[in-house]
Amino acid sequence: MATDPRAALDRLIAALEAHLGAAQRRRGDDDPAVEAAYAQLADAFEVYDEALYTAHDEVTPFELPDDDEDDDEDDREDDGEDDRGDRDDDRLDDRPGEGLSSR
Repeated sequence: MATDPRAALDRLIAALEAHLGAAQRRRGDDDPAVEAAYAQLADAFEVYDEALYTAHDEVTPFELPDDDEDDDEDDREDDGEDDRGDRDDDRLDDRPGEGLSSR
């Protein structure tokens, strides 16, 4: 049975509010309340996205990151590259007098 998009949207909004509340009360980097709120938010988003598509043949402009993408991003950061694939220190050379060669 298909989920009503309005009910799914209400659940998504509640999950967004719960996630914000958990983030505001965070007690460290690995706070289990924040992680649980994140998981609930991700689930609520997926239900809403599917309900919207099923009922109205419409999609949202958002996409949840895959765990594999997170690992790839961590690897790029470890390589000293930013999101564009450039070396982190290359952007300093774009400003006169602030690049590594001016020292």
